[in-house]
Amino acid sequence: QVQLVESGGGLARAGDSLRLSCVVSGRSSSGYLMGWVRQAPGPGKEREFVGAIQWDSGTTYYGDSMTGRFTMSRDSAKNTIYLQMNNLKPEDTAIYFCASDRTLSGMKTNPIFWGRGTKVTVAS
Repeated sequence: QVQLVESGGGLARAGDSLRLSCVVSGRSSSGYLMGWVRQAPGPGKEREFVGAIQWDSGTTYYGDSMTGRFTMSRDSAKNTIYLQMNNLKPEDTAIYFCASDRTLSGMKTNPIFWGRGTKVTVAS
């Protein structure tokens, strides 16, 4: 059974940094993209693609509002990906879900695999 388990969320202030982690078990990550999707609170908020990393090549992709502040990396030995978030803003407040799919379009629309999410709250 494939499991994606996130950690590292919490409460931060605007301008702070947080690092999220996601450990994958039950499956090799080779051939997959691993990444993050976030869901902000409130009505009308759509799910937003944060970023993804192609496991085999290490190529990274980011959502438009994340470029320059968020950085993804992976540790192949630990089957873990990381999301380093710098200069956090209140609008980054969301539940961050680790996700995985074989294609970037899948990652951006409806990933095959999901974690349970970790909550990030950024106070102004």
